[in-house]
Amino acid sequence: MKNSTVIYILALAVFLIGTIEYIITGVIEMIALDLGVSTSVAGLLVTAFALSAAIGAPILIAMTINVDRKKVLIIALSVFILSNWLTFFSSTFEGVLVSRILQGLSGGIATVVAMAVATRLVVKEKRGNAIGIILMGLSSSLVFGVPIGTYFSDWLGWKSLFIWIGFVSIFPLLVIYKRVPSIKEKEAVTIGMQLSILKDKRILVALVITLLYIGGYSILFTYITPFLQATSPLSITEISGILFLAGVCSFVGSRVGGLLADAKGPKATIFLGLTLQVVMFFLLSLVGNNLVLLIGVLMIWMLATWSISPAQQLNIVTLVPHSPDIALSVNTSFIQFGFALGSGLGGLVISNSSVLHLNWLGLGVVSIALLLAFLLFTKMNSHVAKNWAEG
Repeated sequence: MKNSTVIYILALAVFLIGTIEYIITGVIEMIALDLGVSTSVAGLLVTAFALSAAIGAPILIAMTINVDRKKVLIIALSVFILSNWLTFFSSTFEGVLVSRILQGLSGGIATVVAMAVATRLVVKEKRGNAIGIILMGLSSSLVFGVPIGTYFSDWLGWKSLFIWIGFVSIFPLLVIYKRVPSIKEKEAVTIGMQLSILKDKRILVALVITLLYIGGYSILFTYITPFLQATSPLSITEISGILFLAGVCSFVGSRVGGLLADAKGPKATIFLGLTLQVVMFFLLSLVGNNLVLLIGVLMIWMLATWSISPAQQLNIVTLVPHSPDIALSVNTSFIQFGFALGSGLGGLVISNSSVLHLNWLGLGVVSIALLLAFLLFTKMNSHVAKNWAEG
């Protein structure tokens, strides 16, 4: 099996993880009704996954940095499978919450290690493309996983998706066991070496950009179903169709973002994506109840947001070339913090105001990310950046 095929198998595993992470956005009101909680409380299931991935995953990755990456990936996927089955058999909100924590922990580790492994299987010039393929697996969960899962959840019940994802995940687990080579660090990596990357202020600013652009995205996307229903009387089937279109755009965005990052550089790709994200948030306030225009703006918004991710991952890896696992882990941690931040802030907005105000908060958060990117990429030449990092 060629390395390119192995990378696509890794992308499949990430696709399944992404489906489980994002499916809550499509069935959030079903869950709230079934478990007897409010929509904002049900949104905590997104927050729980995100915080578990953001806090627990990097700690365990740091602790196991000198362990064979293949072994870590297999263990993480095994726990992910079991946590999905736990969700199916949980009858209370607390039980589902525990399973989401396990899903976030195992899924977060598997996603980071899959990206790190992918960068080791290709030449340096193709790393952006490899990361883009893995993230394409993540974004394709929005293309197929979330809309199809939402549709069948309406038919068979929302828990059915979790047990089926658990069974399907066995396939990439077996392929990884047989085909992914053993990958270990050539030299032992200490905790001090891992923490040293945070001394570089360029990395810290880049991580804050990740936190904010994902946070702004999550503010709206976590509650996209009630947002759409507030603008038009849509059925769950129609919402599934819109989610499918949004997923197609995220899929294309990840692919294009990876290719642009290799061709034009990660900085230009990030800046373009952030600019489009800000503009689309603003346009959401102008389209009103015009469903066609609303869908068009949402599609461009998804395309822009997901084009940033592979470029940002590559940018971080470029800053820490000696330890891509740690670089990707830290950035992915901030991605998950962003999801937690966005879902939490979005829940506060709909609890105290209107779901239709979510785009304004998202606009403010992403605008700050754009400003930081401007300062980081435009105002700083390489000499200043080096002095700033060492100072």
